Order: sequence, then structure tokens, then C-alpha cells
Amino acid sequence: MPVGEGLRKKIERQVLSISGLALGGIDFDQPRGDFGLFGPDTVVWRVHGDFSSMLCGGVSALLLQMLHPLALAGVWDHSNFRSDMLGRLRRTSQFVSGTTFAPLADAQNLIARVKSIHLQVTGVDTHGQPYAASDPDLLVWVHVAESYSFLQSYLRYRNPDLSPADQSQYYREVACVVEGLGGVDVPRSVQEIEDYLQRMRPQLRCDDRTREVVRLLKSAPAPSKIAVPVGKLMVWSGIELLPEWAQEELGIVLPPLTRRGIDFSMRRVATLLRWAVRNGSWHRAMRRVGRLP
Repeated sequence: MPVGEGLRKKIERQVLSISGLALGGIDFDQPRGDFGLFGPDTVVWRVHGDFSSMLCGGVSALLLQMLHPLALAGVWDHSNFRSDMLGRLRRTSQFVSGTTFAPLADAQNLIARVKSIHLQVTGVDTHGQPYAASDPDLLVWVHVAESYSFLQSYLRYRNPDLSPADQSQYYREVACVVEGLGGVDVPRSVQEIEDYLQRMRPQLRCDDRTREVVRLLKSAPAPSKIAVPVGKLMVWSGIELLPEWAQEELGIVLPPLTRRGIDFSMRRVATLLRWAVRNGSWHRAMRRVGRLP
């Protein structure tokens, strides 16, 4: 085996070990010709198919979601993310990749399973406000924070020239997932997303729990010692991707030189990961539909 190929496979194993593929349970290779919920010609396949930017976007999405006190309470009370951050990231990755790239039956089963889990996630937050993960408004918040973060990361690290029309098309496409979970009145364009985020700002806050999520993300375990620097870079890239108002809410100040350093380093790591990863969920789905050999 050529030295370069050995290194590539080693990096690929490390990367896929933190993805939803590590959990198993979904066959992205079969049945042949199954386009799933979207298919290879959609914008969502382009955006979600770039593993590097999805990792950074996932971190950014989690931080943005946790600024909503009811979303944070649901995760805090009903998840073991504080002791198993890597597991939490894998499960989220599996849902996103599965609903995007899995065969239709698997994607629909994922949505149904998560919908049933949501029915069990209820409680009261620290301010006495009741919450339910199945609440349509809360579902929309989680969805918008996620899809917005994924798209911002894609624009930053993969394709800054994606047209506004395609960006809005992306939001229209992914809306079907949150609607399947029970979300209603889902924003479906770039302008609608921006307007929605501005309307939500008065409901967001940063408290001790939110700051603990930031701390846990910064210290999240990597699959190996050699992956630690890359993992930390991705976390900081996710933080840097947050809207400035969200960074201010979290009390995070990144000087311009630090921002440039994060951006410079992440772009190079992203290029390396794209070279290394050749058997992710996007690749398998593209082979399933006959677009890759």
C-alpha cells in the first residue's frame, strides 16, 4: 500500500469514528437506485455532503440551540451529553446524515423514532417554564439553528459563491424533516431565516448551564490523541461561525487576528479531510444512486 494511501485511510478512520456511521444501523449502500428523501441533485446533498464544514456547523448549531432556555433544559434533563459529548455528536450526526442520505425507508424510520422520543422529553426549566421537545415552536428553533449553522459553515469553508436562490432552496428542502417531526410555519428562505432569528433573540439567554455547554464542547474528547488539535480547531471554528450577537450573548470575544488564524487553519484542515474521506455517507449514497463508481 502506498504511504499516502495508508495515511489517508488512517485519517478517514479517525474522522468516521466521530460520525453517525460509527453507530451503525443504516445501510447507505442499498437498495440501489433509492434516492431517499432528497436525491443527488438537491442543494441539501451538496451542503450536507461536505463533511468538514458539517463538523464545524454542528458545533455552531449546538451552541446556538442551547441559547434557548427551553431547548437547553430538554437536553440538560433528558440527555447524558455532559458525560458523553462524543456520543451526543454521533447521534446528531446519524440523524442528519440518515435523513439526508439514507434510503427512503431508513430516513422515514429515523424521523418516526426521534418523534416518539420527543414525546417523552418534557419538564420544567430553571425558571419554572414548562417545555416539551415535541412543541412545534421549539422544534422550529432547533431546526433553524441547525440548518442556518450548516449553511453558514458551507459558505465559509466550501462554496462562498452558492447563490442566494440556492441558499433559499436549501432551506425549502430541509424544511420537510422538521415538518415530519411536527414543526409548523417553518422559515423557507434566506430572508425568512434572518427575520426569524432576529425575532427569537429576546427569548435567548446565556446562564451557567449555557456556559457549561461551552466548556464541555471545548474539552470534548477526540477519538485519539493525534486528533485532539483538529478537534479543538473545529470547536473554535464552530464558535467563530456564530453570529456576532450570539458570541456576545455567550461572552465570547475573538480578536480579528484570532479569527483569521482560525479561518486559515480550518480551511487547510478541511482540504485535508476532503482528500482523506472517501467512504462517508455522501459517498455511499452517491454510489447507491449510480453517481460514483
